[in-house]
Amino acid sequence: MSIDVVTFGCRLNTFESEVIRREVGAAGLDEVVVVNTCAVTAEAVRQARQSIRRIRRERPNARILVTGCAAQTEAARFAAMLEVDRVVGNEEKLDARFWRSREKLAVADIMAVKEMRSQRIDAIEGRARAFVQVQNGCDHRCTFCIIPFGRGNSRSLGADDVVAQVRRLAGNGYREVVLTGVDITSYGDGDTRLGALVKRILRAVPELARLRLSSIDSVEADRDLIDALANEQRLMPHLHLSLQAGDDLVLKRMKRRHSRQDAIEFCRQVRRLRPDVAFGADIIAGFPTESEAMFARSLDLIDECGLTQLHVFPFSPRPGTPAARMPQVDRTVVKERARRLREKGEAALASHLDGEIGARRRVLAESHALGRTEQFLAVRLNAPVEPGVILDLDIAAHDGRQLLAA
Repeated sequence: MSIDVVTFGCRLNTFESEVIRREVGAAGLDEVVVVNTCAVTAEAVRQARQSIRRIRRERPNARILVTGCAAQTEAARFAAMLEVDRVVGNEEKLDARFWRSREKLAVADIMAVKEMRSQRIDAIEGRARAFVQVQNGCDHRCTFCIIPFGRGNSRSLGADDVVAQVRRLAGNGYREVVLTGVDITSYGDGDTRLGALVKRILRAVPELARLRLSSIDSVEADRDLIDALANEQRLMPHLHLSLQAGDDLVLKRMKRRHSRQDAIEFCRQVRRLRPDVAFGADIIAGFPTESEAMFARSLDLIDECGLTQLHVFPFSPRPGTPAARMPQVDRTVVKERARRLREKGEAALASHLDGEIGARRRVLAESHALGRTEQFLAVRLNAPVEPGVILDLDIAAHDGRQLLAA
């Protein structure tokens, strides 16, 4: 049986691709390629369409099935591609019944979905770290973001199901699990918020060596989560923050719920409680109406928050979002600002790596040649190692992007 899944985008898509592989197999399909798309930027959509065309050229006899966020938000566009056999929606992709159907389009109203079904998996193919989906969708409506229209409103998996899934993966040999979702800091199962969930996992699954969080919204971080960061050594000291900008007016126009000072104070608070923490962040360059002075405050935020691992996004107008109707910044300026942000981020990372030389770090081998520290810094290993093993390694040097083990 030949079932290949090509995954674009976030960790959540990576988790769901494992569910898709299982459900497509349960549907009895063979010789298929499933393209699990991302819609976060126009470039992500373009890459998915380009990949579909390439797959058709390379595998003319395979059935090409398209799903994911871009398939949900632009279903008709993908269905119109001659290379595509079927388009399956973001909720439907998790159910074998919809893969058995022969209709070209199986995409329902994602906003009508109110509950989250448990989807247990045994492994993440090709990964030394496992992902567990604890939440889906988003109730916020940032003016630049298309994702709620691809994922629906926020809904959370029951805490019992989350703990069972983590225990299952730890029992299958995974030393590290990453909790993922669209907006995981909005997690809620009754009175259980994300911080209480984290504490419960660590208490209930003592064999799990490392628990990590995917991207969080710092303004939603609850007291239990802050307490866990301060006191639970198995909760990794690395937070990737959804900051997006460093200027208050831009943040207001984005319809974000935090201010520049909120972000700075959060990083100071967490660093005071967990001095070894490392921060990454998403930042958008060239948001509509952004002046050079506004952009400079995003550059300054890198230093103010001590950010060392940046994801920089040139602003991409997504059809149907309010930001797409705002006065746009010239594309040349957008690209130039993105370049400057990346350069600043690279310099911050290099400086952070300088401070790691001579240190001894706990490293999870992700492949035979590459591992990650607890702060999620990449480490080039000095000898082949079995993926999934945790090592204590001395850091000898770095190449500007990754650490080099002694």
